[in-house]
Amino acid sequence: MKNHLVVALIYNQLCTFEFGCTVEVFALKRKELGVPWYEFATYPVDEGPITAAGGITIVPTGEVLLENADTIIVPGWRGVESEVPQKLIEQLQAAHARGARICSICTGAFVLAAAGLLEGQRVTTHWRYTDLLASMYPGLTVQPNELYVDEGNIVTAAGSAAGLDMMLHLVRNDHGAKVANMVAQRMVIPPHRDGGQSQYASRQLVSSGDGQVSKLMDWIRSDLQHPHTIKEMADRAAVSTRTLHRSFMDSTGLTPYDWLLGERIAYAKELLESSHRRLTEIVEAAGFGSEESFRRHFRNLVGISPSSYRKQFARA
Repeated sequence: MKNHLVVALIYNQLCTFEFGCTVEVFALKRKELGVPWYEFATYPVDEGPITAAGGITIVPTGEVLLENADTIIVPGWRGVESEVPQKLIEQLQAAHARGARICSICTGAFVLAAAGLLEGQRVTTHWRYTDLLASMYPGLTVQPNELYVDEGNIVTAAGSAAGLDMMLHLVRNDHGAKVANMVAQRMVIPPHRDGGQSQYASRQLVSSGDGQVSKLMDWIRSDLQHPHTIKEMADRAAVSTRTLHRSFMDSTGLTPYDWLLGERIAYAKELLESSHRRLTEIVEAAGFGSEESFRRHFRNLVGISPSSYRKQFARA
């Protein structure tokens, strides 16, 4: 039997990091693993020499037909709103219909969405683009905090290095945990990362053009230690609590409570990264009523404990 064929799409403005990760995992022969390793090939979406990000030229590997692929990898696409060629859409639809496994990394999810392959499924992409993906394709269930989402023959990964998490997951499914762990050791990366991509996301601000809501947010951010009840927030903005709720949903996609909780967690993350304050001091500064409440909310939103976060991201 032939080895499992992994085909990576290549195209102009291709994200070279995601492509390089794909090559690292699947193109090396790795005979020492003792299992039939993958065959690897590239498939050019565009004609002529492929110029990837950074001016790197990639030459396709021989005459590989996409319909022969067992797994197709779509690295970061050239633009979240860049048109996907109709020919590629039809090829991906045909591959999906015959049972090929189709995977995306970062903005590659927008290619799969344009082909209609993600409709009704749980998916993810880079945290910067999760809201845009959800608004462009409302039939998707976008998971903004996941490093990757496996829906069977469709697997989507978050930004850049999350592609490695996804590809180790594919190896684990195909060859077992022992082989996946060995590959991770060769690459000097953890075989599994704790938490989701929200631990890497930056604080998102609303522009000053958002009027009263923006002014209210600035006021709250200036003193997160204060309790800030919803009624107090509404009174400060001179609106009803119902109007406040609607305004926050329109501006941020979050309820006032969820936005405030996110701001408290974001500030706590900054303190964990940049200070040596004790956890009790951070809990108080961020406006949490108790350390237990802080730990629970932090793990729910970030995916790891405060101590694990500090260990990973604290500045020397």
